[in-house]
Amino acid sequence: MASLCIAGLLLLLAAHSHAAVVGLATPVEYEYHSYAVTPLSPHAYSAPAAADDDAQAQEDVAASSSTLHIRLLHRDRFAANATPAQLLARRLQRDVLRAAWIISKAAANGTPPPVAGLSSARGFVAPVVSRAPTSGEYIAKIAVGTPGVEALLALDTASDLTWLQCQPCRRCYPQSGPVFDPRHSTSYREMSFNAADCQALGRSGGGDAKRGTCVYTVGYGDGSTTVGDFIEETLTFAGGVRLPRISIGCGHDNKGLFGAPAAGILGLGRGLMSFPNQIDHNGTFSYCLVDFLSGPGSLSSTLTFGAGAVDTSPPVSFTPTVLNLNMPTFYYVRLTGISVGGVRVPGVTERDLQLDPYTGRGGVIVDSGTAVTRLARPAYTAFRDAFRAVAVDLGQVSIGGPSGFFDTCYTVGGRGMKKVPTVSMHFAGSVEVKLQPKNYLIPVDSMGTVCFAFAATGDHSVSIIGNIQQQGFRIVYDIGGRVGFAPNSC
Repeated sequence: MASLCIAGLLLLLAAHSHAAVVGLATPVEYEYHSYAVTPLSPHAYSAPAAADDDAQAQEDVAASSSTLHIRLLHRDRFAANATPAQLLARRLQRDVLRAAWIISKAAANGTPPPVAGLSSARGFVAPVVSRAPTSGEYIAKIAVGTPGVEALLALDTASDLTWLQCQPCRRCYPQSGPVFDPRHSTSYREMSFNAADCQALGRSGGGDAKRGTCVYTVGYGDGSTTVGDFIEETLTFAGGVRLPRISIGCGHDNKGLFGAPAAGILGLGRGLMSFPNQIDHNGTFSYCLVDFLSGPGSLSSTLTFGAGAVDTSPPVSFTPTVLNLNMPTFYYVRLTGISVGGVRVPGVTERDLQLDPYTGRGGVIVDSGTAVTRLARPAYTAFRDAFRAVAVDLGQVSIGGPSGFFDTCYTVGGRGMKKVPTVSMHFAGSVEVKLQPKNYLIPVDSMGTVCFAFAATGDHSVSIIGNIQQQGFRIVYDIGGRVGFAPNSC
């Protein structure tokens, strides 16, 4: 209770101070949203028929000479015989693994060691040092080869390499649909180990000593690995959009925690071999993620490349990116503050969250694969306590949620409207991202419990803006050095 009183007092002092500056006679009043809780269904989720997804995908994909527009599916759409609460618990388990890897890697100085046991596989000349997280929450359907074989690829802004499992499969994990066999594709092309794209892989690539072809090896943070040929292939998207001679990984030896339904990863990072850097769309792409609890008939999440990526209404507000040499693939931004109820929270400033260019510690990443936003502990604590102090209409705070993941939850039931304080995130360039209640209060059970969808990292750790907070916004990535936010643009 003491921390709540202190946080409330600080917010009131900030409001009084603002009033004094502008000459107001009364303190600034807090801003609120009206919020109706929708408890999770107690019934098991049934995945839609594949034909329904395919028909919808045909409707939702458009293309021109300058734009490629792709429908996305959340991986839970492929689940069956699990309740929404169980799916949320699994999602948070995946989230813990991904966030832990990002946090440890972002602060690592120097080059990580090779993945044990892989440097001599198939006569590789180069060792493996590339590492990235494995989880992917949103899935794109892409046909690979000629004739095309459908593959589900998890989009990942934390990875550069696009790859999928391939026959002959010495070791493969279960996936949805058949494993791609390049021997049956007329557009398959091997790549020489001295080709420019092979050299662009850096330490992730090398040569097969017997064939003189390009090979890759990638080790992921949880011990998962993929090993195979780096090739050129044709990718075809719903609606008939064909992209020839895209450099991708053809994984013949894959193990670990990738898991169905995805057959591989669509790499959307900032590296030379990422998918947006390979296609002729100016290195610009965007996505809009709808509420992961949305039911049938709701809007679809979409991924757009090219000129259409920034064609939004209202227009996109851009903030500059920052480069972390320890994690050059990631999209770092400058988070300068957070407001609760329209009042800036003391203790959440850019200084608290800035990147240390010498150690790689700190900083803020925008990530498609992390669900819950993590903030460095001092900033998180100040933010959470300020929210608790102003969210008086939600009742008594409890600690709960799936597996005790969240530290601020409220049992509000499933009826009636509640007043919840507004929350905004402020970025460099005077960019304010005004969140909706669904971005920071999420239902976790069928009894009407909602939890504050943020968590803490270490005192000087990297912070991660997750996809729950991104839902409902079009997030625009310009690899040249900007990330943009456009509300209500799905």
